[in-house]
Amino acid sequence: MRNKFLAKNFPVIVLTALLFFTVNHTAMAAGLFGPLQTVSKEAGGLNTAIGYRYHEDTYKNGIDHTVRLNEIYSQAAYGAKNIWEIYARVGLADMKIFDVFSSADASINTDKDNFEANWEFFSTLGAKAFYAINSIWGIGAFIQGTYYFSDFTDTVSGTDGGMPFTAALKMKNLWDANFGIGIQATLPYGIKFYAGPYIYYSEAKVSWHSNISGSGYWVDDDTIRNKSIVGGFAGLDVPLLKGFRLNIEGQFADRFSTGAAVSYTY
Repeated sequence: MRNKFLAKNFPVIVLTALLFFTVNHTAMAAGLFGPLQTVSKEAGGLNTAIGYRYHEDTYKNGIDHTVRLNEIYSQAAYGAKNIWEIYARVGLADMKIFDVFSSADASINTDKDNFEANWEFFSTLGAKAFYAINSIWGIGAFIQGTYYFSDFTDTVSGTDGGMPFTAALKMKNLWDANFGIGIQATLPYGIKFYAGPYIYYSEAKVSWHSNISGSGYWVDDDTIRNKSIVGGFAGLDVPLLKGFRLNIEGQFADRFSTGAAVSYTY
């Protein structure tokens, strides 16, 4: 029965995934929140996953900055009784901050406008709890936090009033904390749909080092924070074959983020 369902609905699943990945013009948790109910066996057990998320958010320190990350990660989780789960993730993320090097001053020219940093290491810890109202509906809650252990750094060159300069921008100690609640519905063929609101806070330290004609200086650390602390999330968790599941999720705070993960239940 499940094989027939997958064969019949595979195009729908693929199109749904493509929709989530391409509607990214419009929050900062590393990875997905996932279904509210654990996918581990009821008696208790391990599940693992690999995932990807495209993330956009707005940070502010007097000026709004659009930040984009691509994140890849692996996860190990333990849950039991269809009620609770704890999980840990490790992964890599790149970063792009749009127009941070551009200047409204016509006397300043730079060789690029956007900050871009390559893959850096992060880790996530989380927990979730679920209460089944009946065989279809349930409510759940989760808490999740992430810390980026590596600094994101990029350099820019240009001229200031005709005088050449080089500069480096560093973002360090980036972290976030998330808490959400939601409802979950179990659909035919074991598909789970879930949605709800969440709150989160994220901040990082940024510093600027400039070298103009051989005279270097550091600007003191400044703190940037996420602009919107309230968001919403929705997702589908679809059973595949032999213990594998596909999770597709979208998150929206000030901007839209989306991703997918494939999990395996042992």
